[in-house]
Amino acid sequence: MALQQFIDTYLPAIESELQQAVGLAREPHYEGLHEMMSYHMGWEGEGAGPKARGKRVRPLLVLLSTASAGSEWEDALPAAAAVELVHNFSLIHDDIEDNSPLRRGRPTVWKIWGLAQAINTGDTMFTLAHLAVMGLKEITSPIIALRATHLLQHTCMHLTQGQYLDISYEDKTDLAIEDYWPMVGGKTGALLAACTELGALVADVDEETLTAYRNFGRDLGLAFQALDDYLGIWGDAHRTGKSVASDLVEGKKSLPVLYGLGKNGAFAERWRQGPITQDEVPEIATQLEAEGGRTFTKDEAEKLTARALQALEDANPQGEAGDALAELANQLLKRDV
Repeated sequence: MALQQFIDTYLPAIESELQQAVGLAREPHYEGLHEMMSYHMGWEGEGAGPKARGKRVRPLLVLLSTASAGSEWEDALPAAAAVELVHNFSLIHDDIEDNSPLRRGRPTVWKIWGLAQAINTGDTMFTLAHLAVMGLKEITSPIIALRATHLLQHTCMHLTQGQYLDISYEDKTDLAIEDYWPMVGGKTGALLAACTELGALVADVDEETLTAYRNFGRDLGLAFQALDDYLGIWGDAHRTGKSVASDLVEGKKSLPVLYGLGKNGAFAERWRQGPITQDEVPEIATQLEAEGGRTFTKDEAEKLTARALQALEDANPQGEAGDALAELANQLLKRDV
């Protein structure tokens, strides 16, 4: 069975589990709170639908990991819902902290309902995530549920630590490449590592296999982020669907940018003079490429990709679900460069 067939089977169950989890907050007097969460999840409001919901990559990783590790994918639905709720809690708060007016083409929660209610909506979603993962005790065992809850808590700490670094880096001019990995390890690697580890944990695999699944998710996240940073400057906007100007214009401390700053050449000199305008982007990107930033970033993405795929091989995923998990990884890691 191809990956798309797994997606077609899993997605309706994921949406049902998510709606059930969010539905816990739908009580008398709190309908507005439920509405804000449902809007952000892409279920309600103008523009609701698949595009507004996103691809649900994280819960898919959980279910595929469980199935490829030898258990029934349905057993992992509480964990799948939990990671997607944590992800969306972080998006609501990120939108506030980044002052972003749009998310997936629609106004963000804070833009419609205000900062205070958006913060509270994110907090509610965070709480519901931890209630959701505890549902594992009814399906697997209290020990697995406790371990899963412990893992989710630590993951949330890593997420907020990564966000702390991201925010604190905005005003720093002396950053090095070594500062990049803890940030993206928290913001991107931690939750993907939790997805694959949770999936394997539900399957009750041995510790060596559990570590391999964890490493696969972590390196998948790091490779994905490095590749995203590459595409943020040198990608084809028509193929990637994102503006190639945004990372330079917004002053993002991405991997190629930190490489260029470390070279302390013409790129670094211009960067330190102040914000880059849209008109300057082609010239600045060419300068960064000439100093080696493009090759370096591509090489790092390829190294991390190889490491992630090796970890997946070490996990020894089985059956059609294992093939689908590898296919999903390759889709995420082998975007056009």
